[in-house]
Amino acid sequence: MIHSVKNEVSREGRHITTNGVRLHYIDLVAHGQTTAQTIILIPGITSPAITWEFVGARLAASSRVIIIDNRGRGLSSGGIELTYGLEDYARDTAGLIEQLNIKSPVILGHSMGARIAFKFGALFPDLVGKIIAADPPVTGPGRRPYPIPLEWYLEGIDAASRGDPEDTSSPILKNWSHEQLSLRAEWLPTCDKTAIAGSHASFHKEDIHSLLPQIECPVLLIYAENGNTVLDGDAKEIVEATHNCSAIKIEGVGHMIPWDDLDAFITATESFL
Repeated sequence: MIHSVKNEVSREGRHITTNGVRLHYIDLVAHGQTTAQTIILIPGITSPAITWEFVGARLAASSRVIIIDNRGRGLSSGGIELTYGLEDYARDTAGLIEQLNIKSPVILGHSMGARIAFKFGALFPDLVGKIIAADPPVTGPGRRPYPIPLEWYLEGIDAASRGDPEDTSSPILKNWSHEQLSLRAEWLPTCDKTAIAGSHASFHKEDIHSLLPQIECPVLLIYAENGNTVLDGDAKEIVEATHNCSAIKIEGVGHMIPWDDLDAFITATESFL
């Protein structure tokens, strides 16, 4: 069940206040697990933490996994009084790590979360052990635009808020199960449209490539063969610009990699850990 956690994994949902934001997170750990390793999982632009819980539950077999509701999503605070740039999200993550006294976590970010992970690594080198960046938008000034328009996200939030059926003709959603679509429909209305618009604008205004030479920790780039987000040339550029970076392309999957092939995503992640 995508919205459930296996019985052997303990789950707690908590809130902290940091960086002027009430930040909600889900804390997953396997019963009897003694590893000191913690993974901080940062989801993408319209993915509340609960939608990544099925991934976190698998990773919790060998690590403590904390999944963040980014500001303006899920149970975290949002609104027009907040800003939604990469530094905002990175400082939220730093505040959580410091308050929970986590030492050298792995930062695992998907899509927007991967861009946040790069910003975090550049700003807070002493707080990160490793970075896993899954299919980050490589957009920015002078680069090709993000392939998904803002309107698709906003219309999806409105449709879910009205209770309309999901448009499964979208390449992103066409392979999702009924259960996955139901969970998305339940939680998508918690995404603040101001936050989504601000983050989507950040895709085009903020450059991540200038951050890469500043990242000192080991980095793994995971990218999707059919995601149309990171191409082979983009992956080569990221690897060459980063001090200690390797890349894995997962064949036959779209941008939402674990939804298409969870086993391959877990295998790629755990091989790096």
